[in-house]
Amino acid sequence: MPCSKQPDYVQALCLLQWPLSYLFIFWILQPLCVCLLFTSLWPLPILYLIWLFLDWKTPEQGGRRSSWVRNWYIWTHIRDYFPITILKTKDLSPEHNYLMGVHPHGILTFGAFCNFCTEATGFSKTFPGITPHLATLSWFFKIPFVREYLMAKGVCSVSQPAIDYILSHGSGNLVGIVVGGVKEALQSVPNTTTLLLQKHKGFVRTALQHGAHLVPTFTFGETEVYDQLLFHKDSKMFKFQHFFRRIFGFYFCVFYGQGFRQGSTGLLPYHRPIVTIVGEPLHLPHIEKPTQEMVDKYHALYVDALQKLFEQHKTHYGCSDTQKLLPL
Repeated sequence: MPCSKQPDYVQALCLLQWPLSYLFIFWILQPLCVCLLFTSLWPLPILYLIWLFLDWKTPEQGGRRSSWVRNWYIWTHIRDYFPITILKTKDLSPEHNYLMGVHPHGILTFGAFCNFCTEATGFSKTFPGITPHLATLSWFFKIPFVREYLMAKGVCSVSQPAIDYILSHGSGNLVGIVVGGVKEALQSVPNTTTLLLQKHKGFVRTALQHGAHLVPTFTFGETEVYDQLLFHKDSKMFKFQHFFRRIFGFYFCVFYGQGFRQGSTGLLPYHRPIVTIVGEPLHLPHIEKPTQEMVDKYHALYVDALQKLFEQHKTHYGCSDTQKLLPL
């Protein structure tokens, strides 16, 4: 779907709802609830706190998705801004569960969000009978109202209990994990395909413990939508980024894109196509206590499958024939 050279104001404003929704929750909704405690409407925040207490474990027990939220029309504007598409190479049978590796992280993971947290790109039609869950930082689910917003879109906690629950209750479940984690965001600059993967093997162990099939995916264009300022490892800014990560769980990235006016610089991402290729699932045995040798074996098979997926599609989606996937 073609995009205009001039940013579309409707699509751009819809795109800004992502950070604005969190600002609304943090700076308006939560302070409003505190203020209501000192008014005649005090029962409302009290009831929510009681609900929060009773519902505390829901994020680790499959969550609470809403098909209504996943089908909001606003997501189609975000899809069309880039545009974002999803392409399957093989069908996924609803008779199995799947653990999907999401690569690369990018700055804000637009592709993973639009493809797996909404129906804007038609996930349920592309993979009928499969229920997707995209895993994110656990502490997000401890924040009032943020947790409801995330769960409604099918986002789950990346904690081990949450993933174990989904993969052990029924079939047709798919959990997407951004394997490189938040640290991979620091690798997100245009014309790069560097993944933090070689030392990240926990997702393979989890797949073996549940007999879940491993699904490699690669999102072309995810690292092209923003430019990022990279800092030397000895610089104060680099050390601040790691300090920020220890406090908040993610890195403070200094990035920029385009503004509302043509040729200007701003925080809107560039109009670059984002295409998520979903590879063929790797069939894993069900081993409750896999050895390190088993984990290493299937991790190597996964890395090989991911590299083949990248090589097969790279020239179709903006990468040069000589560009290689670099799993660190």
